[in-house]
Amino acid sequence: MMPAPRRKNSKRGASAPKGKLPVLVLNGPNLNMLGVRETKIYGNATLRDLDALCRKTAADLNITVDCRQSNIEGELVSWVQQSRKTHSSIIINAGGYSHTSVALLDALLLSDLPVIEVHISNIYGREHFRHSSYISKAARGVIAGLGIEGYAFALQAMAKWISARR
Repeated sequence: MMPAPRRKNSKRGASAPKGKLPVLVLNGPNLNMLGVRETKIYGNATLRDLDALCRKTAADLNITVDCRQSNIEGELVSWVQQSRKTHSSIIINAGGYSHTSVALLDALLLSDLPVIEVHISNIYGREHFRHSSYISKAARGVIAGLGIEGYAFALQAMAKWISARR
């Protein structure tokens, strides 16, 4: 039996200010290879750099984040399902699952949380199969092509939505 692939999870359950639930930041398959994989498309930043940017941006906005990455579709689905009671919202880059996963779409719709879809590259300027995303059907907004900075913009928008719901 082969060992399960390792996944990088940043500070799960990081403490949130009282009464504030963290934003779940999910990254799908191959995003653990940032900084190595197709740097002309995805840049030199690593997943660790992306997580650090999210944590710093969240701190500046007086919110918290729970950053997770998995190459396993079912694990992403389980995290989304669990988020209904443990998180305020979801920012997701589902990677290749964006274009194939009805299960992830269904879990996001079930969560009943605000969702923003993020892509580091401009998926609309790439291969035709990348132009369609199931995740977009559950998202209030989509940010594509702005590199890892797209996550900072997504957190800014999410902070406004969270504040408006209080």
